[in-house]
Amino acid sequence: MGQRGFWDEQQRVAKLQEKKPVLKRLSDSIPWDKFQPILDQGYAQDRKSNAGRKRIDPLILFKMLVLQQLFNLSDDELEFQVNDRRSFEEFVGLGVMNNIPDATTVALFRERLRKAGVIGELFEMFEAYLRSQGLQARGGQIIDATLVPVPKQRNTRDENKEIKAGRLPEGWEENPDRLRQKDLDARWVKKNGINYFGYKNSICIDVDHGFIRRYAITPANIHDSQMLPRLLDPENEHDYVWADSAYSGECFEDLLSLGRFESLIHDKGARNHPLSAAAKDLNRVKSAIRACVEHVFGCMTMSMGGKLTRKIGLARNEAWWGLKNLAFNFLRYLQRISHAPVVA
Repeated sequence: MGQRGFWDEQQRVAKLQEKKPVLKRLSDSIPWDKFQPILDQGYAQDRKSNAGRKRIDPLILFKMLVLQQLFNLSDDELEFQVNDRRSFEEFVGLGVMNNIPDATTVALFRERLRKAGVIGELFEMFEAYLRSQGLQARGGQIIDATLVPVPKQRNTRDENKEIKAGRLPEGWEENPDRLRQKDLDARWVKKNGINYFGYKNSICIDVDHGFIRRYAITPANIHDSQMLPRLLDPENEHDYVWADSAYSGECFEDLLSLGRFESLIHDKGARNHPLSAAAKDLNRVKSAIRACVEHVFGCMTMSMGGKLTRKIGLARNEAWWGLKNLAFNFLRYLQRISHAPVVA
């Protein structure tokens, strides 16, 4: 084979974009410039002077964080993939002659955004943009939660007892290196007879468009229903609320009534009081709508690299999943404007 020329390389890039167009479409369709002021605000945290090496454009680092969430990459793997893959390099806006930010730089940038408290602002900014594009929340809302696994902690029962009581186990404080590797916020929970360790990502999506409109990150042992007040979206144009039977109960019905919402939460049977045939039929009708929220979790599991999270502590997991939920909305936006399935 002969040596490739400049035009051959251009044709190669065009062919790659045609085969896997998601990143190109994200580059062209998402209003990246609107994020710049918020990113600048977060990036300015802890920077005491302008001396030294010129800072990396925070938009480049933000796009790297989006890539990280689209493919569920560690910081080190993200650095490698942006160096290795032409499509990743093009997406973040760097050419072959530019230096790629390393894993430490990306991690420090994410921490700066977290400490500045602007990740929620980034999410809300894109929510405002969706409304400006006629994609405001409509059709009612669906609420659900998914378990977020993190690496399991090999603690003794006594150590876990101390952690649950809000105390550090004896000897941990004397070993800072060990303590840094211990997640004191994650909790165990049993679901369908299986034990899980980690957190929960509770979300509210609108029925018509399927965007995540609100979210809350909690330890896994917090019951789904406790997040209902935080997840209800008063901006939705319709009053219907769908949720599974975990959210059922008189107190939640009263809460929805007080907020002038119309409850379509699944009925729940009890011991010696099973659901009637009519109630089961009604639950099946509700499920036809409520199942839409499972598509969100399915996308995160199948198309966005899974839900396993490598971050330690509730604060860092809130930041990670705030970015994950935002990245999902980016993909959903592509789907809404093209009316075609999107797979990362």
